[in-house]
Formats: sequence, C-alpha cells, structure tokens
Amino acid sequence: MMGYLTIVLAAAAAMLTCAVGDRIRVGDKDGWAQNVNYTEWAANHRFYVGDWLYFIFDKRYYTVLEVNKSSYINCNDKDFIYNITRGGRDVYNLTEARPYYFLSSGGYCWHGMKLAINVEQQPIHPPNPSQSPHKNGAFTRGNNGNMFITVLFLTSTIWAFFLRML
Repeated sequence: MMGYLTIVLAAAAAMLTCAVGDRIRVGDKDGWAQNVNYTEWAANHRFYVGDWLYFIFDKRYYTVLEVNKSSYINCNDKDFIYNITRGGRDVYNLTEARPYYFLSSGGYCWHGMKLAINVEQQPIHPPNPSQSPHKNGAFTRGNNGNMFITVLFLTSTIWAFFLRML
C-alpha cells in the first residue's frame, strides 16, 4: 500500500512541477536560425524561473550550447557549460533567476545565432495581459490556467483511485 502512496505522490509532484513554467519558442516562427535578431526577440519577452526555452532547429547544421558571458561575447564554443542539442526540438528549463547565455557552434554564432536572456522570479501577482510591455502587443506568457485545471483534475483522479485502494 505504501508503494502506491509513493507513486501517487511522485506523480502529483511531477505534474505540479511541469505546471509551473511556460514553454517559450526561441525565435518565435523563425526558430533557432541564422540572421535572426535574438537581442530584439529577447527584449520583447519576459523569462521566469520555471519557464522552458524551446529551440527548434536543423540539428545537421546547428547546435545549442549554454555558455558563460565571455564566451557569448566572443562567440567561443569551446568551453561551453552545457550542450542542449539532442534532436532539433530541444527544451531547456530555466531553473534560476540569473542571466543565461546560449550560442550555436561551428561559426554560426557570428551569423547571429546567440541569445542572452535575464531570468526573473515569477511575480507574486502576474501582470494583467492587457498591460503587456511588449512593443508589438503580442502575449508571450502562456495560459497556465488550463494547465492548472488539468493538473487539478489529474491529481484528484489519482487521489480517488488511491482512496479506493484502501
């Protein structure tokens, strides 16, 4: 019986963890590619702890490397912190409030494939979407309300199943 409780609690914790952040597609419709102004793109978005960066790219040519500030500035791909590249549809969880730096190796950094973002703690009271600070008026934050309802439903279903097992 305790084994079931452990599984239920682990599943509920995993679902709640997934519900915390938004998935943000890097570069919007352009994805992770050459000649995209990622400085401008990042300026039009807000990034919070728990969000996921979603990199879409052709893995035959490009990579996604997390680097330090110096490597970002100099397009140095030798001393990277973490290689995010897996299959060309890769996600990266922003786990701390701090600056993050990413680039593509193979010289593509010199063609604009580098991204610097500053990650913040989630505000206590999320801003009203109608007061979006973005220049183009686009919403960059996802709707976590639907995710919350899904997590609540799944958690209650798991608990109901568990209680029936007693």
